[in-house]
Amino acid sequence: MKNKYLTILLALLLTAVLLIGCSSATTNTSEPAAPADTSADTSASSDTPYIAVISKGFQHQFWQAVKAGAEKAATDYNVTITFEGPETEAMVDKQVEMVQAALDKNPAALCLAALDTQALTPLLERAQSEGIPVVGFDSGVASDIPVSTAATDNIAAAGMAADKMAELIGGEGQVAVIVHDQTSQTGIDRRDGFVNQINAKYPNIEIVDIQYGGGDQLKSTDLAKAIIQAHPDLKGFFGANEGSIIGVLNAVSEMGKEGQIVVIGYDSGKQQMDA
Repeated sequence: MKNKYLTILLALLLTAVLLIGCSSATTNTSEPAAPADTSADTSASSDTPYIAVISKGFQHQFWQAVKAGAEKAATDYNVTITFEGPETEAMVDKQVEMVQAALDKNPAALCLAALDTQALTPLLERAQSEGIPVVGFDSGVASDIPVSTAATDNIAAAGMAADKMAELIGGEGQVAVIVHDQTSQTGIDRRDGFVNQINAKYPNIEIVDIQYGGGDQLKSTDLAKAIIQAHPDLKGFFGANEGSIIGVLNAVSEMGKEGQIVVIGYDSGKQQMDA
């Protein structure tokens, strides 16, 4: 029965990824907590499999698109789901609590975008010991416990962002990076994919600063403004997720640098697309 549920789970996550795939890396290279779906019957006696889906947050349009994709797949494959995420992507402890509560319900499977794999390792080991398959999505889970992961190739996509940045700033000058975190696989891969590509291919481009804003727009705005003040000749910013890039856009606007600083980032929130 677990194998049947695993097949359903993979189909559910693939559907969600297909629905949001175009939002992960465009030249725009591209939240209060998400409540559980209280209509889901999570009882062990239910004939309908229950799958817990836990994201990194719910404050960005990206996560709302993930939720919509998961709900569509749940309907298509006749499963019930809950979809939860902490208020911000800095709330590692809150996500740990959500995963623990989900496992207490003995789900058929767990879908997880981990904020911090190390913090979740004991619960991942518990899921494995209880025969609950884990599938990673978005940042995935940096562990051999998940049976599969549905995600963008973040290193390659960030490398493409670096190439575009180099093109737009003429192959030389100073750029900076705002990343949501350095604990999730997306944060690590997007940062490294951009930085490594710049260092490998563009010797005349200098990365003057890398900062971490927790995916929070206000914090990312403050960080970006400080970078602009410290580096008045800055030519470009790379933002690694929606919150990061919106913060950068706000900073560029508030500092009167529109048209002077190239801004490239992940996801496709409305403010990004309208910029």
